[in-house]
Amino acid sequence: MKILAFSGSNSSTSINQQLIHAVAPLVDFAEVEIIDLRDYPAPLFGVDLEKSSGYPESMQTLNAKFNDADAFIVSSPEHNGSMPAFFKNALDWISRISTNKIFKEKPCVFLAASPGARGGASVLDHLLTIMPYRGAQVIGGHGVGSFSEKVVGGVLQEGDDKDKIVALFEKLKARR
Repeated sequence: MKILAFSGSNSSTSINQQLIHAVAPLVDFAEVEIIDLRDYPAPLFGVDLEKSSGYPESMQTLNAKFNDADAFIVSSPEHNGSMPAFFKNALDWISRISTNKIFKEKPCVFLAASPGARGGASVLDHLLTIMPYRGAQVIGGHGVGSFSEKVVGGVLQEGDDKDKIVALFEKLKARR
């Protein structure tokens, strides 16, 4: 099983990307490929741009990675209660390139991290609601609040958050 893991952030200091790196070692049943969406730049999607310029090579490459993956682990920051425009833009491009849905009807675990106590609860709720319509077979989701207390030195500390994420990964393992 090959899992594609990434955050929906374009910040060089993203705590969501840090969370992806912290949880990847907890997956002991599959190969985890961690990518940084910043390595796949694309202009803001628009039908006029699509018509005049076609699909950006970066988005074609990203779509190929989505096709090759067997499952996904995605962590998203919360921007005004939803996913960042940067993340949405990548999904918009993939939806136009792909002949199937964005997440290709494959299993997905959605995470969120925030410096505050709510752990990106609004974005997580939004992702869990809309992503099945985008081809995600949602295994579940979890938000890690008070990030700097829960991930120290790149390691997710023992406790409720780690236990819940490991339980999600066990459900993902059962889907192989």
